[in-house]
Amino acid sequence: MKILAVCGSGLGSSFMLEMNVQQILGELGVSGIEVEHSDLSSATPGDADLFIAAKDIAEGMGHLGEVIVIDSIIDMDGLRNKLKEVLQQKGLL
Repeated sequence: MKILAVCGSGLGSSFMLEMNVQQILGELGVSGIEVEHSDLSSATPGDADLFIAAKDIAEGMGHLGEVIVIDSIIDMDGLRNKLKEVLQQKGLL
């Protein structure tokens, strides 16, 4: 499985989101999931199985597939809860 953290420019905020996702996956004991980051204009549906982005750009992501929309890229609890829910639905947790 591959997760792509997406932001408007593909630099700092998506990289921070990528690191947060990796930290949470480690805390949950989940392995075998690749996590990368990208800007919205470069992201395509085939880039990942799951996309994560803040609500400010989520409207432009409908074409990508399954998207986790978070309120804030620094809200670890919100990200953890949403990511955990999706991983449980997919049988990965």
